Amino acid sequence: MEDKLKNIFAQTTECELSLYREAAELIKSGELVAFPTETVYGLGANALDEEAVKNIFIAKGRPSDNPLILHVSSREMAERLVHLNERAEKLMAEFWPGPLSLVLTAKDIVPLSTRGGLSTAAIRMPDNRIALEIIRLSDLPIAAPSANKSGRPSPTDARTVRTDLGEKVKMIIDGGRTDVGVESTVLDITGEHPILLRPGAISKEEIEKLLGTEVFYTEEESIKRRSPGTRYRHYAPKIPLLLAELGKLPKEVQSKKWTWIGISEPSVEPNIKIIFKDNKEYAKELFRVLREVEEKDIELIVAEIPEQNGIGIALSDRLKRASES
Repeated sequence: MEDKLKNIFAQTTECELSLYREAAELIKSGELVAFPTETVYGLGANALDEEAVKNIFIAKGRPSDNPLILHVSSREMAERLVHLNERAEKLMAEFWPGPLSLVLTAKDIVPLSTRGGLSTAAIRMPDNRIALEIIRLSDLPIAAPSANKSGRPSPTDARTVRTDLGEKVKMIIDGGRTDVGVESTVLDITGEHPILLRPGAISKEEIEKLLGTEVFYTEEESIKRRSPGTRYRHYAPKIPLLLAELGKLPKEVQSKKWTWIGISEPSVEPNIKIIFKDNKEYAKELFRVLREVEEKDIELIVAEIPEQNGIGIALSDRLKRASES
């Protein structure tokens, strides 16, 4: 982890450092800053400042019992926030920086408002140079949910952040399109068995292989609520979205203007067709495509259910949540 971080920070130019220092100073003074991560754009604030955290919830229209992920730039910063255990050390060494958030028992330094009133907190180290530099330069953990209005598709570019939040954010740093496109895997490692709370780019199988033990998945509300973004409607476009298996199109396509998104060719020709080469591209482009299609002369989006492996599981989770009315 340390060698990778050194290589990342070595790429930053003096010109870039000036911008990142400005962002870090805004964070330290309690302001909101939007910036890219490898997953989606985050709406960042000082995770230890209750007033700044409150402003995240206000800007997004986010329920205050929905906990926030604390983004860190070093193992030492993580250790200040939560009680690390052996599994945490192994996972951090293997997958950080990267799209894996770990739920651990919080230390008193983390405000209850940041962790949604829970005894636990979720932490991660993003694999994005801009995000890491802002965290490092501020020397603060940054709470950073997706930088969009609550319930809408997450932003994978700066333009979408500007559309959703505009003047509510003091600074928006444009780092281009994000690489992964769906939010991080969230793993609870506070108990005897690891529990997957939210699927992401780091798969259940990868975690099981590293830890040498089974990772459980649960729909139990009291456990799921430890993870951000699992209990409320999320990712929804402005027009209805239906899910379909290949060859089983919903009857609604017979009477509506519709768009097909997926990897396979649909059995009936739609008004608009968007085909991805694989699940990785499907996940990376999903939220952008949902926002673009809803602005077309279209009444319905039909999304192909992806194969249930790797990032396809995370993709299915986001599609299911986006289709809930």
